Amino acid sequence: MRAFHSTGYIHRDIKCDNILLHSPPGSGRVHAKISDFGFAKKEDLNNELTYLKGFAQYFAPESFLKNPIITQKVDIYALGVTFYKLRTHNYPVNERNFNDQKMKMTILKSINRPSEIKDDIQWDLLSKLLEFDPNKRITAVEALQHPYFTSPGAIADVSKEQQDLASLAAVAELGGDSNINEFDKDPTFI
Repeated sequence: MRAFHSTGYIHRDIKCDNILLHSPPGSGRVHAKISDFGFAKKEDLNNELTYLKGFAQYFAPESFLKNPIITQKVDIYALGVTFYKLRTHNYPVNERNFNDQKMKMTILKSINRPSEIKDDIQWDLLSKLLEFDPNKRITAVEALQHPYFTSPGAIADVSKEQQDLASLAAVAELGGDSNINEFDKDPTFI
């Protein structure tokens, strides 16, 4: 999401079905890939994107306003819904139809912590992804800097193989390999 947002685009249809997992045989790694860019649009804060796309359970609160300004923050909220659903097997707000979803989202001020999420650091990240105020909601860059990904416990989860692959990528880049990017050199992305 960070790489996609750096291009200035909004996906507008982030959901579980559009996140693909791939594990190359023998790699011991799983790559998460975002798919289905059919609703993607360039972010333009001067000309508001006011039409909704996707599945209402993933819509950010601002999407239900009369004249919504749709920014990259809607993707962040949808990532939060995806993360929440992966952890709890439920949506944070799941009304039976669009109008009921809209009504519930306009009444709520925040998402309550579900009993399934015990880890405080995980809930802190999730609550920042699901922040109702888009101006206070974190960005993809800020999410990746969160202690959930950067704490000593998270860093300890990085395997020796990941560290070795990142080192090899850095050496390859020094040797002139122009195909190496920042993600190849960061063991937390491998």
